[in-house]
This record gives sequence, structure tokens and C-alpha cells, in this order.
Amino acid sequence: MALDPITTSVIHNYYLSAAREMERNLMRTAYTTIVYEIRDFGLGIYDKHCRVMAESPGLAIFTCGNDYGLKKSVEFIGIENFEPGDLVLTSYPYWSSAHPMDVLALSPIFHRDELIGFTAIKQHWIDLGQKEAGYMLDSTDVFQEGLIMPAMKLYRGGVRNEEIVNLIRFNSRIPDRVIGDMNAQISACRTGERRVAQMAERFGIDTLYEAIEAILDHGERISRNRLAELPKGTWTAEDYVDDDGINRDEMLKLKCTVTITDDEFIVDWTGSQPTTQGPMNVPIGLTTGVSGLAFKGVTTPDYPANSGHYRPLKVIAPEGEIMHATSPAPTFTIWASLLAPEVVLKALAQGMPEIIPACSGGDIFDIMGLGIHPETGHHWLEATNEAVGFGGHAGGDGEDGIMHLTEPGCRNNPVEVLETKGPWIIENYNMRQDSGGPGFHRGGVGVTRTYRFLHPSQALAVVKKTKTAPWGMAGGKDGVPGAVTIWPGTEKERVNGALHEKDLRAEDVIINSSGGGGGWGDPFTRDPQLVLWDVKNGYISASSAREDYGVAIHTEDWSVDEATTAQLRA
Repeated sequence: MALDPITTSVIHNYYLSAAREMERNLMRTAYTTIVYEIRDFGLGIYDKHCRVMAESPGLAIFTCGNDYGLKKSVEFIGIENFEPGDLVLTSYPYWSSAHPMDVLALSPIFHRDELIGFTAIKQHWIDLGQKEAGYMLDSTDVFQEGLIMPAMKLYRGGVRNEEIVNLIRFNSRIPDRVIGDMNAQISACRTGERRVAQMAERFGIDTLYEAIEAILDHGERISRNRLAELPKGTWTAEDYVDDDGINRDEMLKLKCTVTITDDEFIVDWTGSQPTTQGPMNVPIGLTTGVSGLAFKGVTTPDYPANSGHYRPLKVIAPEGEIMHATSPAPTFTIWASLLAPEVVLKALAQGMPEIIPACSGGDIFDIMGLGIHPETGHHWLEATNEAVGFGGHAGGDGEDGIMHLTEPGCRNNPVEVLETKGPWIIENYNMRQDSGGPGFHRGGVGVTRTYRFLHPSQALAVVKKTKTAPWGMAGGKDGVPGAVTIWPGTEKERVNGALHEKDLRAEDVIINSSGGGGGWGDPFTRDPQLVLWDVKNGYISASSAREDYGVAIHTEDWSVDEATTAQLRA
């Protein structure tokens, strides 16, 4: 008999609850703010065929990439060679689907003597022997980017290999925090193992297997039902990332062709930038992940992900191009993957403008401080991602100052935490006025955060969407791209995107300004009262109201000058 839907639903929610418990365990026990504040991780629970059953993402693009990394690791080790208590690590980027410091941990789940699934967690380790501390902006091959671990058993039958632990420890500038984060990752994997094994014991293995197929088939069914409602056709879009870190004057093209048929959603990256000299190349697993993010956003955004949802998705990315890195291509600054889902949406907007927003700020605007802490004498490294403005859309304004669409489960690092962990202060943190693209529906504004260093340090800004503007739609204007300003107000002032300044002095300042979203629709048709509200609350200036929206504002009594507005709009 077919399994009843109530039992299926209970098992499905058991998987989801177990994934959330893994997440809570990881965040409670991690050592670095990159994990427990920013949530730079992606985790999931899989069946024995490496199909994801439940996830609890920080970086949403990680989880889909983990699918690929898990399959490659199992293939490398051989599924017959797993035993209870094993735990595998891999930092080989072409499998793990990130860069070498995003380490994938996976462990088999057994019910008695039968392999019934896997857990997998990828998270950022803050230092793993890369050629320079912090982040790599100029590596030219993978061997400069840190310790490369193939799929290797850290635990074999429950016994920990301390030689591997020591190899990791001696390849890190901050070993205590790296080993602490690794232990948190292991503990979270074990949590998932226990919960799924308990579920198998409770329901029985045959019931569990039947429920798995029902859950995945339901995921496919709702995905295909939505696919049937979407317009059919083929659309192509392009956009550009600033540079590859080596050739600073050459922007990198991302080209995406999306085809929707009755049965498939095809994302084809053919024609994108060839493999880059610098570390902007994207492993194929991550390309699948970012493509899947856009696909899920227009098909099943309200459902927790499982592999069934992605069955209609097909991703094409030729080897030798930026979206399919092969060894020894450098992958460390994989920022092309952040812009990629925006390009998918840009293509889709041609066929379904009523549901696709204009471009967001287009980046995560990551900034790091690092060096030797004056109080402890030890290495310190702290980072945060800035929020961005989202694009306006047919249904309303873009959101102001929220995390980029590739990291919907992430957060930025609070001011209080940053100032506690490193020798710097945050002098201001505010919405970036006039950064949102004007439109009938305004693009969301980005943010500005100012960092003053109190001790000689280094600073890294990993920002790759500053040379081209976030695009508007349906007559809306472009948003203002982001920028990183170092030594503002001095004769040395420099405005750029990515930077690695190794010789900052005490009292040096960096301003990180994130991009605003594009506008949607003709800004001269926006309700003047909404324009007035935006001016009163600082999202746009009175001069922008006049020039971009044709609305004259009396700032003395905060009212609209109706007569002048009519003249301007005429």
C-alpha cells in the first residue's frame, strides 16, 4: 500500500527539524563570527543516493553545490568503503564547489549496518595555508590558494586521524579558531546522523524509503506545475564583473541563455568569459547552485528545498569558460557566482517582466580587517558583508539594505561584535541616500559603513560590481553601483572596488558603500507623496526628487509644491 500522506509529512518535517538542529549546533559551537554571526555555511541531509532531503542554508548557493561535492566525494571514496563513524573532508574546489577555504565535511548515516544517507556541511575556514592571510585576490593557480584536501577520512570508523588534524593545524595562521570551527562542523554532522538514525529506528527502513520517494516526487510535481505556468521561450542576457584581480582593466563577461520548455528549465552559460588568469573562475557545482537559486526563486520559493524541485533544471557550462573551472584554474575569488543569478533573472525578465525585479546592488560587498592584535599579540581577522538595495519590481519598491539574494540565510556582522573582536571602530553605518534607481517603484538603497583602524593592520575589500550599474527595468533608471573609498578626504584618497591594503596605519579610514537596486517603471509617474516620504526619511535627496522624479519639495513644511511639480513633469 502507498504510504499515507500524514506519515510522509511527519517524516519530511523530521528531516527539516534535524537540519535546523544541525544549524543551531554549528552556530552555538563555532569559534569565528564568519560562521556564528554571518552564517557563511550551507548544510543539508541526503538520502543514500546523495539526493538532498532537507537543508538549512546560510549561503543558499552552497547547498546545491554541496550536492555535487557529496556525489564526487562518494564516487572518489567508493560507497562500499563507508562505515559507521566515518567523516570526510574535502577542500578540492572543483569538487567542493567553492574555493579551498570553503571546506566540505560529510558523514554517512547508518541504520544498524545499512547506509541510509549522508550529512554534508560546507563552511568557510578563515585560514588554510593560502599564500596570503585573509582572502586571495590575485592567485593564478589553485596551488597558491591553500591546503588542498581530496575527499579524505578525518574519522575512520569513529577513530579520529590526528595526523590530518595536525596537517590542518600547521597549515593555518590561526589554528585554534580553524580547529574549533572544524570541530563545530563535525559535531553538527553527528547531530544530523543521530536524528536520521533515530527516525529510521522509529518508522522502519521500508517506511523511510517510501517516504523519501514520495517527498522527492512531490517536490518535482509542484516544480513542474509552476514550470507549466511560466512563459515558454528563449532569452539571453549579459553583464560584467569588474575584473579577475590580475588584469584590472578588463571586465569579465557573464552570458546566460535561459530556455523554458514544457519539460525543462535550461540555463546555458555558453559564450561567457574564457577561463581567467586571476581567481574568478567558478566550479561547475557552484554554477549549478547559482542557476538553481534563480530557478527555485521563480518556481518554488515558498517550499523548503529538496532534490525533487530541481529535476526540471538543466545547466550547461562549457569547460574552458569562467563558469566551469577545471584544474589548475584559480577559484579563490568566486565573485562571478554572486552576479550570476542576477544575469539569469535579467534574461527571464524579457519573458516575464511582471514577476522579475530589476537588478539588486549585485554583490555582497565583503570587507575584512586583519593583522596582529595589539592586546593579544595573536593574529586577528574579522569580516562582514554589507547589505544592498534590491531592485524595484512590478509589485512595489525594492527592499532597502538587506542581504544579497545569494545569501538569504546570512546576516552581516554587528557593529558591537566587530569592535569587540578587532582594533577598529565603526564611525557610521547608514542608508546610502540616492543609491536606489529612480522609478515608478524605486530601487532599494544600499548602505555605507565607515571603518577607522586603531592599530597598524591590513584591509581587504572583496567587491566586484562597481564598474557597471545595477540595471533598471520597464523605464526605471539604474541604481548606483557600490564603491570602496580608502583614505577619504586626504590627498591619498582612492575610490575603487576590490583592494588589499597591507600597510594601513592607525587612524586610517575605509568607507564601504554598497550598491542600490535598479528602479522599475517611469519615475515621473511615481506618486509625489511617496517621493515626499522618501525625502523626509532620507532615502532620496530633495534634488533627486526634483531631477529624477519631477517632484518639487518644500522642505520647510515637508509638502509637495504641486504647481512646480506639474511644470516639471510636463
